Amino acid sequence: MSTPTTPLTPADYLKKILTARVYDVAVESALEPARALSARLGNTVLLKREDQQPVFSFKLRGAYNKMVQLSEEQLTKGVICASAGNHAQGVALSAHKLGVRAVVVMPVTTPQLKVDAVRALGGEVHLHGDSYSDAYAYAVEQQKQHGLTFVHPFDDPDVIAGQGTIAMEILRQHQGPLDAVFVAIGGGGLISGVANYIKAVRPEIKVIGVQMNDSDAMMQSVAAHERVTLPDVGLFSDGTAVKLVGEETFRIASDLVDEFITVDTDAVCAGIKDVFIDTRSIVEPAGALAVAAIKQYVEERGTRGETYAAILCGANMNFDRLRFVAERAEVGEEREGLFAVTIPEERGSFRRFCELVGQLPGASRNVTEFNYRISDSKEAHVFVGLTTTTRGESKTIADTFVAHGFGAIDLTHDELAKEHIRHLVGGRTGLAKDERLLRFVFPERPGALLKFLSLLRPNWNISLFHYRNQGADYGRILVGLQVPGADNEAFDEFLQALGYPFVEETANPAYRLFLQA
Repeated sequence: MSTPTTPLTPADYLKKILTARVYDVAVESALEPARALSARLGNTVLLKREDQQPVFSFKLRGAYNKMVQLSEEQLTKGVICASAGNHAQGVALSAHKLGVRAVVVMPVTTPQLKVDAVRALGGEVHLHGDSYSDAYAYAVEQQKQHGLTFVHPFDDPDVIAGQGTIAMEILRQHQGPLDAVFVAIGGGGLISGVANYIKAVRPEIKVIGVQMNDSDAMMQSVAAHERVTLPDVGLFSDGTAVKLVGEETFRIASDLVDEFITVDTDAVCAGIKDVFIDTRSIVEPAGALAVAAIKQYVEERGTRGETYAAILCGANMNFDRLRFVAERAEVGEEREGLFAVTIPEERGSFRRFCELVGQLPGASRNVTEFNYRISDSKEAHVFVGLTTTTRGESKTIADTFVAHGFGAIDLTHDELAKEHIRHLVGGRTGLAKDERLLRFVFPERPGALLKFLSLLRPNWNISLFHYRNQGADYGRILVGLQVPGADNEAFDEFLQALGYPFVEETANPAYRLFLQA
């Protein structure tokens, strides 16, 4: 796109927003209080529910407003766009409404959910490149070859005006005090529309842009006073993974956005959980950026009694990604601490450590993860997860372990540990003689593990232990125990007395291949 010769002013954009045609396809989404989050933060948080749109994203506003103003000749030839997914669905739905052809170029990294949704709306999908920028370059080539009209996802005044109708709705729906509106930024179309409307109507309200810390092209560009092209972008928040922001959006953001905040993956996962708790809806990572930023803003500024609006800009979440989100949400909220603990490889030390966990200062805490495999005759290295209640508490816990004679390293913010090591603890060992392997179902209640340990004979050594809290009323635990052959009958009696459901896996071929020397 080429920017206008004379830059449009906020007053120009105000007129375009007020006259934008979006409601042929879009709905006026709800502005709802996030009651649980507001109570936790001591500030009022309002959620603008763009996840409720027909394509589960705000993008159809700008796409339709652009397309409905095209000439008959342009519509007859068809349109083309590049998109990470949400704009693509907006273009496809708008094309279906207008009865025109839509070619959509999407990065190969686009979640399948979004690809299928575009095709279901009649869009012709071309997958190309690893990011939006790669898809954009290919789409421009195709547009020139086939005479299609390009519908830009963000760098177009008509698209920007369509997105600006969100701010128009927010200020109509909430006419009381509003301190700041938090807006996710990819290419900048949404925040450009929002900022233009708010600064024209209620300039005292702050407009705060939010980006991923690994995809902060707008923030870097504004700081450098020129557009910066990122060499690479993180793909967790695929809806905001843009290497180069638009010319017009950069101009607007530089002039009108009050400040920028970056958030990380764990904070976004925690934000997704916060939205779910208050709405019972699951937003995609881009949709939770604003919530994550509000939490960070409140913590850093110590604000109380203010009112913030967060735009939940999309909910096109791949179901398979939920496993990752659930695992990282607790760490992102710092409700879980992860530790590497060194325990003397001697009888009773494991139980002594578990008793110490139960006596840690603060609110009662649960073990969320426990991974161990015997590997040394003198020291046991254990990967432990514990529930926490306040930020920074993991360091205090690690110091407590050290004070009681257990070596400890706080891994709560260690990306390697969170992403990979927690799944790799274990392996073959020549020290696990006479090992029997059992899968137990433990009730998720205090004392379940200590009951197990108290019934063990002193000469039965734990050589493997794996547990991860899955949020159920029971825990699945894998235990390796070194039981001399002469004790097998007594061990079977122990299993019956324990009363926990179990399956013996000593003969399992997977155990023999990967865990047994």
